[in-house]
Amino acid sequence: MKICIFGAGAIGGYMGAKLAQAGADVSLVARGPHLAAMQANGLTLIEENARSTVPVTVSEDPNDLGPQDYVIVTLKAHSVPPVVDKMQPLIGPDTTIVSGVNGVPWWYFHKIGGDLEGTRLATVDPGDVQWNGFGPDRVLGCVVYPAAEVSEPGVVKHIEGNRFSLGEPDGTKSDRALALSKALSAAGLKAPVRPKLRDEIWVKLWGNLSFNPISALTHATLDVLCTDPGTRSVARNMMVEAQQIAEKLGVKFPIDVDRRIQGGADVGAHRTSMLQDLDAGRPMEIDALVGSVQELGRVTGTPTPTIDTVFSLIQLRGRVAGLYG
Repeated sequence: MKICIFGAGAIGGYMGAKLAQAGADVSLVARGPHLAAMQANGLTLIEENARSTVPVTVSEDPNDLGPQDYVIVTLKAHSVPPVVDKMQPLIGPDTTIVSGVNGVPWWYFHKIGGDLEGTRLATVDPGDVQWNGFGPDRVLGCVVYPAAEVSEPGVVKHIEGNRFSLGEPDGTKSDRALALSKALSAAGLKAPVRPKLRDEIWVKLWGNLSFNPISALTHATLDVLCTDPGTRSVARNMMVEAQQIAEKLGVKFPIDVDRRIQGGADVGAHRTSMLQDLDAGRPMEIDALVGSVQELGRVTGTPTPTIDTVFSLIQLRGRVAGLYG
């Protein structure tokens, strides 16, 4: 089984290191100083205060790696459409594309059934680049739960979590899903195959939709924005609007809104990924986390007044910072 991780930053590097340690045939696509460090010294993983280094096959050019059985995409959502053409050398007749990207996935309406079957989402796949360049039949969904960071080039520090939930768009436990689950499990990762992965997508999206833009607008950490009466109310309203959309699409939430917000508060003084991107001068993941939910509101005929307001504010914040649009 040949596995390529495209976008071997923090999460991709963590997964790649674990697979390499387990002896899997894994390769990585990366760039810049991180790429150079891994080529020169291998990939170092810091996990529970233990430091280990493993040699890895890594390149910036997919032509060096050739067709794969699985291509696991761990880029930020807005970074994927521009590199679809670049990824083609990795894709053979039987290649599975594993979409480990935050937000509403571009394939969301593939094999969902009903009147919305095949609906395309411009906010996450402008011009249908992924739909046409990958093909939705290749896709295997993935919800990423671990937290990690690139502490220096070639070094990934694992912070918490080791679960990568997998799921077919049609909910079946396919051979390809079970085979990848087995490979990830052999590497010490949790990789359950879920019949209703979209439910998990929405529970994670609930927090990303609300906590990320509010934190980037206020510079507040999770413990503050989830307990301050004003920002908590804004987050709650956004989540209620999102729940109304999701339930129209057949999603069932295993917890209620207030428990989800409390879960955010319990994380403590955490700076969300959008706030970290803003502070570091990196492009902000606004469309996949916020704009996509607004688009789904339009698709389902659901009013989203709070989401609309926050989306407008965070778009302008991103443009003023030169990190969006």
